[in-house]
Amino acid sequence: MKGALSVSVASGTAQARSQAWLPALGFLALVALVASGAFPWLTTWPGEWVLPFRDWLTDAFAWFSQWAKPLTRAISAILFVPLHLVEVLLFRGVPDWNLAPLPWVFVVMGVMVFAHWQSGLRLTLFCGACMLYLVVFDLWSDAMQTVSLVLVTVPLAAGMGLVLGIWSTRNRRVERSLNTLFDVMQATPHMAYLGPVVVLFGFGQVPAMLATLIFAMPPMARCTILGIRSVSPEVVEAGTMAGCTAQQRLWKVELPAAQQTLLLGLNQVVMQTLAMAVIASLVGASGLGQKLLFSLQQLRIGKAMEQGIAITLMALVLDRLTVAQMVRAAANTIVSGSFWQRHAHSLAFALAGICLITLGYMAPAWSVLPSEMTISFGGQIDSAVRWISKNLYSYLKPFRDNVTIYLLLPIRDFYLWLPWVIVIAAPTAIGWHLGRWRLALVPVGLFGFLLLAGFWTPLMLTIYLVTSCAILCCLMGIPLGVWAAKSPAAARALMPLCDLLQTFPSFIYLIPVIMLFQTSDLSNVLAMLCYATVPAIRYTYLGLMRVPQTTQEAAIASGATLAQRLFKVELPIAFPEILLGINQTIMMALAMVAITALIGSRDLGQEIYKALPNGDTGRGLLAGLGIAFIGIVADRLINAWAASRKRLLGMA
Repeated sequence: MKGALSVSVASGTAQARSQAWLPALGFLALVALVASGAFPWLTTWPGEWVLPFRDWLTDAFAWFSQWAKPLTRAISAILFVPLHLVEVLLFRGVPDWNLAPLPWVFVVMGVMVFAHWQSGLRLTLFCGACMLYLVVFDLWSDAMQTVSLVLVTVPLAAGMGLVLGIWSTRNRRVERSLNTLFDVMQATPHMAYLGPVVVLFGFGQVPAMLATLIFAMPPMARCTILGIRSVSPEVVEAGTMAGCTAQQRLWKVELPAAQQTLLLGLNQVVMQTLAMAVIASLVGASGLGQKLLFSLQQLRIGKAMEQGIAITLMALVLDRLTVAQMVRAAANTIVSGSFWQRHAHSLAFALAGICLITLGYMAPAWSVLPSEMTISFGGQIDSAVRWISKNLYSYLKPFRDNVTIYLLLPIRDFYLWLPWVIVIAAPTAIGWHLGRWRLALVPVGLFGFLLLAGFWTPLMLTIYLVTSCAILCCLMGIPLGVWAAKSPAAARALMPLCDLLQTFPSFIYLIPVIMLFQTSDLSNVLAMLCYATVPAIRYTYLGLMRVPQTTQEAAIASGATLAQRLFKVELPIAFPEILLGINQTIMMALAMVAITALIGSRDLGQEIYKALPNGDTGRGLLAGLGIAFIGIVADRLINAWAASRKRLLGMA
């Protein structure tokens, strides 16, 4: 009973403090509004006051690209070699020598043998079925181009991340600098990396690989830092007492002890690399991503769905294989027995490989499946889309128009009307309340920079879309998370669904919204909603499940009803966790901003998209940083709020 009463008292104290703070914030907004009426430049920043950061950056990159051309050409030549070798093996072959690439049946068999070695029959059948989809739907060659990029990029990104992570654990100053850099890199959308890479390296497979490498490396570095920091001091001390040098202790004690976390980082690198498949096609990366991008641009929904499913299945296979490796490493399985028993999978792979490669040369269908033996449901999907457009358009159009006109456009117009001084002052005041001057300076510096750079209108349009998405995600995700926490049956249904939705590459969500609502602000918001709702569900569920059992029992003993226990005890305790879920929802919505630019928008994502063909590096980079700045401000304020709530509830 004391636990429930303390939670109630703390919650009441927190509510009283927030209610005391809100009038002050409202008064500040009123003063800013009156001042903006008296001084027009507080409402709209004069164009002559805009500083040409965009032109300065573009000129700087152009100058640097000329100066560094020998270096960039050398890097491209070095990276081209392993990429070309993998492409030769998987889909190019050597036509001059009359050598075909590896037969599809050999590659499928290799994946299945590896899956069986990692986990067993169930994973083997799943991976085999996913790989056969690529063959049967005539997507094998395109898929192997994408896989080639992944196979070369992942080791490079993982190796760089490992080195940087180790360096960070040995130098606190380096760790602080890299953490700040990684925050910006991970908050910056995928597409923003392409502009500088194009200026320095041009278009093609190697520039696409470099952009993917930069984007995929930070998770590995962060996991390396986390893994090494999490190693028990007793384990490290035992290595020191055994006479290990610093280098021996790192490679023989710390890294093996952090193996699980390192494998998690590798899994994230793989998924991030595959997530760049479509975006990298904008700078010349061929493969499934390029075909999907063309299909989306031409509104060929059937082919886009086939190609999107293929990329999703590839992501699922790679995810399951890396997760299986994590489980196997945790189990520390040691195979005993004779040489043949210990190396059964390797021997089976070698023997079957020889047979299948020989069969592929003797029977062409086992090497490259003829087109007449493949299938496609793209035509049926296109027919269904046409049927939907013809028969349901009269119902979908009013819904789209009404939501857009009466809900989305008023929100958009409100944000565009707001004076810039209020937009900057509001988060600044909240930051001062939560963390004093250090936190207050974050929105002033970041949003003020975008104001000076002339990106204010795209910034407000981006905030409008993200705000609309975040509100809808909370309205849907939090009740679903509560339902999952209160119903084990709902949890069994919702949690695997959340896992599946997070595995899908983000651009997959563009297909159904285009199919139903064509290109509009509603389509953008719904695509972001599908991608970003999962954290709101998951964190609400986790927060409620972590409420101490003793606290719940105390609430029951005090006579609280189910509703009272939920709203007066459980949700207040889970609120910091729910705030973290909202934070992740905003981050994922921001990540979708650049993706939804592919189907039309007027926000910062569209600025990045427009900058690529013209080589306008400054425009694309500043727009990408703008999206990152929104994420950084939201992250800092929400984390400070969550920490404040934990302190008020006595949880920190």
